[in-house]
Amino acid sequence: MTSRVFEELVSALAQLPGVGRKTALRLAFYLVDRRELAGELSQALGAVYDKVRECDMCRNLTQSDLCEICSDRSRTASICVVESPADLRSIEDAGLFRGRYFVLHGLLAPLDGVGPEELGIDKLLEMVRETEAEEVILALDATAEGEATCSYLARALEPKVAQVTRLARGLPSGASVEFADELTLSQAFEGRRKA
Repeated sequence: MTSRVFEELVSALAQLPGVGRKTALRLAFYLVDRRELAGELSQALGAVYDKVRECDMCRNLTQSDLCEICSDRSRTASICVVESPADLRSIEDAGLFRGRYFVLHGLLAPLDGVGPEELGIDKLLEMVRETEAEEVILALDATAEGEATCSYLARALEPKVAQVTRLARGLPSGASVEFADELTLSQAFEGRRKA
C-alpha cells in the first residue's frame, strides 16, 4: 500500500500527454528513489509556474512582457501562425523562418468550447495591423481541426494582409509540426501556397 501523497503524484504525472497509469507509477517510483532529482524537478516546475507567461504580442512563452523573438528588430514583417510553443520551437530550431510568430495555443474545436476568442484571433489581427505584416503563413497541423482553423484564419486575414499562405504538404496528413524533421519542415516552407 502506498501513501496518499504518492498517489497524488501518480495522478498528476498521469495527466501528462502520452503518460498512462503504468508509466506514471514508474516515474513516481523513480522520483521517490532519487530525491535530489525530485527536488530539482520541483524547483524547476515552481519557477516555470511563477515566472513563465505569454508574450503580450505573440503569445509565445516568456518571462518578460515581450519574448526574444518579438523583441528582435531584425525579424521580417511576416508572421507564422502556429498551434503551440513547441511548434514554434521546431520551426526556429530548423532555421527556416526569420519573421515573427503568433501562437494560438490550440485549434478551433466548437464542440469542445474552443472558438476564436480562446485562440486569440483578435490579438492576431491586431498584430498583423501593428507590424504591417506582408505575409501570414499558416503552419498548422494537417488534421481536421487544423484545416478548419486554417480556413477560418484565411477568411479573417485576407482583407487585412497582402498574402496568406499555408505550408505545403511536405507534412503528411495527420502529422504534427512539433515532431517533423528539418527536411520535411524545409520542404513544407518552400512549397507553401495561398491559403
